Amino acid sequence: MPSSGHRLRDVEHHPLLTENDNYDSSSSSSSEADVADRVWFIRDSCGMICAIMTWLLVVYADFVVTFVMLLPSKDFWYSVVNGVIFNCLAVLALSSHLRTMLTDPGAVPKGNATKEYMESLQLKPGEVIYKCPKCCCIKPERAHHCSICKRCIRKMDHHCPWVNNCVGEKNQRFFVLFTMYIALSSVHALILCGLQFISCVRGQWTECSDFSPPITVILLIFLCLEGLLFFTFTAVMFGTQIHSICNDETEIERLKSEKPTWERRLRWEGMKSVFGGPPSLLWMNPFVGFRFRRLQTRPRKGSPEFSV
Repeated sequence: MPSSGHRLRDVEHHPLLTENDNYDSSSSSSSEADVADRVWFIRDSCGMICAIMTWLLVVYADFVVTFVMLLPSKDFWYSVVNGVIFNCLAVLALSSHLRTMLTDPGAVPKGNATKEYMESLQLKPGEVIYKCPKCCCIKPERAHHCSICKRCIRKMDHHCPWVNNCVGEKNQRFFVLFTMYIALSSVHALILCGLQFISCVRGQWTECSDFSPPITVILLIFLCLEGLLFFTFTAVMFGTQIHSICNDETEIERLKSEKPTWERRLRWEGMKSVFGGPPSLLWMNPFVGFRFRRLQTRPRKGSPEFSV
């Protein structure tokens, strides 16, 4: 738009959308407030299968811990304390998983690269902005396009099939909490498995479980394998996420070796920007900011996500 003196850069040199362009204008006119009032859900078959598997594995672990190890125990307080701890960790992990999956990661509105929107930005002469040729939106700094979500995501770190969503600006804290609680519950389950094996061997597999010895061994072995795999994966992800937050650099930016053009918020400043406010126990709470939305299903035309 030479008249305003700013420049629009686009790799494929797509022109700005006009009123006559064949594009769903209703998707481009949604405001930030409207987006906040919707439940975000990606209709990706692989992601939905992975998310369901995650829940089933956590439920399996809870079943083995509760009904195979704790309830048959003769030590009442041992069962109560460990049962409360493990189930609390499981609930927090699944709640964090839901918040990560159902929270808009920071999607840029589709099709907002119109002349009217450009004029409303009040850009300075010579200022360069970028347009995504795939979703026809003005691309903010540090935003990247996700081929699965079909949207540009602000501060996109990566797309995780296990949470069926991108990890971005608005849901990274929930993803960090999910990896942390899964890692803690995995460690707890592994410790309980070790104690259970010792108890069963000492008692010659009599009265150590309500199940037969072969079934008990199989259930415990599967839980140990699951705990080791889950702990390894989530502990690594938790470490990389904390490192990225403290260095104010997403995984995509690190892999692409992008030079920072923004003012970095390092260490505690980065943690505060992601978790919100000064350090407190609220950082550990996945329910912060939760509120019920209207349950009115509205599949968006040409998009892989549901709006609720």
